[in-house]
Amino acid sequence: MDQQKQRVIQEYVPGKQLTLAHVIANPDPMLYTKLGIEEANALGILTLTPTETAIIAADIATKAASVSIGYLDRFTGSLVIVGEVAAVGMAIEAVGAFLAEKLGFAAAPLTRS
Repeated sequence: MDQQKQRVIQEYVPGKQLTLAHVIANPDPMLYTKLGIEEANALGILTLTPTETAIIAADIATKAASVSIGYLDRFTGSLVIVGEVAAVGMAIEAVGAFLAEKLGFAAAPLTRS
């Protein structure tokens, strides 16, 4: 039987989007070890396009609540913030509101686990 290999082509099409906005309350300490960041009560995870928006989001988050930047990658649009559960949630909500209202972004709803 002749099996052909399938090839998948992924295409990156940047839009103005906050595609993921999630709070992990009381994560397993192993997550911090794997991420190489300091432990806190919560992790906030955001994914944004265009990818440089992660810089803007980090600025908004740290000004909106008492959170720290755990990880920021302007090349992939990934941002992880750390802090108390309520502060992380407040920071992510502030990022979503600013991007939607001021910059016309489509914003994902805040989810929690």
